[in-house]
Amino acid sequence: MADERYDDPRIYFAAERTYLSWIRTSLALMGFGFVVARFGLFLRELAATQGTAFIRASQYSPWVGVLMIAGGVTLLGAATWRHFYVIRELKRGTDSFRNPSVLAIVLAALLGAAGVALAIHVLLIE
Repeated sequence: MADERYDDPRIYFAAERTYLSWIRTSLALMGFGFVVARFGLFLRELAATQGTAFIRASQYSPWVGVLMIAGGVTLLGAATWRHFYVIRELKRGTDSFRNPSVLAIVLAALLGAAGVALAIHVLLIE
């Protein structure tokens, strides 16, 4: 029998807000990935309109952009799976969903590694 504290709709609304936050994060990651992937095209168009020599874009921007888009899609899938898991556990009235979110920890580690790599790249380019 489910515990009465899980019958409170605020618990479910909190789970929905969390899920919507993950969706927003994955959409932002996919959108930024698209911008990164198309940055080289933007530089070529800018050089063409100004009549200057071609500005050489990084050869890695399309690949990094595609990886970011794929990461956003993967994040969306994992967040959906986690949301269904949390709702199922709430309906059962169990506390097993209170474990730390592996998804959030992995995302934080990946973003931290990407930030360090970006900082090193910027330092080496200058």
